[in-house]
Amino acid sequence: MPRQVYFFDRPDRFVTGTVGEPGDRTFYLQASGEGRTVSVALEKVQVSMLADRLEELLEEVIRQLSEELPTETGPTDADPLDSPVEEEFRVGAMGLAWDGEARLVVIEAQAAGEQPADEATILADVEDGPDALRVRISAETARAFIERARRVVSAGRPPCPLCGGTLDRAGHICPRQNGYRRAKPDP
Repeated sequence: MPRQVYFFDRPDRFVTGTVGEPGDRTFYLQASGEGRTVSVALEKVQVSMLADRLEELLEEVIRQLSEELPTETGPTDADPLDSPVEEEFRVGAMGLAWDGEARLVVIEAQAAGEQPADEATILADVEDGPDALRVRISAETARAFIERARRVVSAGRPPCPLCGGTLDRAGHICPRQNGYRRAKPDP
């Protein structure tokens, strides 16, 4: 089956967000532009790693290529994900690149498959392979994405004040209390 690449060149919106309650959230990347919206599901750790790697990429471009990139973020986007959130696929692998000619960050999120990701298909224009969401964004948009991603990731369940583990609605089994359940503190 041919590969479906959802391509957005300088989308109107590229954000991460969640659906559900802390402890039971699904994380999404969402790109919107030209009258269409594409949402792909991924793990919380993938969102965090994408933000970290984006920041590293921008720093490396400045350092290695002596590129003058704006250091300010684009406009803050605190709006929820565009509804309805319809998952195109679950992300299995991601890739980042810098398009020096266009001065844009390229991000690709590939669908998870039964086989491990083939690195040769990430950021490549091949006919066969997993479906992918590919966006090209400015440095300002990338910085705004990083800022929002960190807010979304940190908005999860609160940590236990004794051990640092995450508390769910019922609390958790706390090793600092010899395995006794620690109740979630009242708000």
